Amino acid sequence: MRQRIYLDTSVIGGYLDKEFQEWSRKLFDEFKTGKNIAVISDVTLDEIENARQEVRDLLKIIPEESKEYVLNEKEAEYLADAYLKEGAITKKFYEDALHIAIATINKVDVLVSWNFKHIVNLDRIKKYNGINLKHGYMILEIRNPREILKEK
Repeated sequence: MRQRIYLDTSVIGGYLDKEFQEWSRKLFDEFKTGKNIAVISDVTLDEIENARQEVRDLLKIIPEESKEYVLNEKEAEYLADAYLKEGAITKKFYEDALHIAIATINKVDVLVSWNFKHIVNLDRIKKYNGINLKHGYMILEIRNPREILKEK
């Protein structure tokens, strides 16, 4: 069964970043071969809109049948606001809260990110998931690409 993997902006940019490119590229290879599905939100698309052209073009290398687009909706904004109100993240990083909320609402298998400060952070993950449960949502798996890929 193919996993639905929510991509935040850092993983897309990581494809071209020396520090993260090995694992970002392996993840993109799994999308290109159809092994997994890249879940891409309008928030992610908005964030890469101001990136350099080669970053914007990276989503084009993933075949359409391996992509799923999801939208930021009121329900996700409600949940992101709950993350703020309940202290999981500050308003300055609202877009990060939206990524987590959108992934939660859309019941992805895992959200991947290289953002270790606000997203892939054990203390914050516990807070996000506690809030998710409190508000009737599922626990969200949040990992970096290396954690979900097996060494080849």
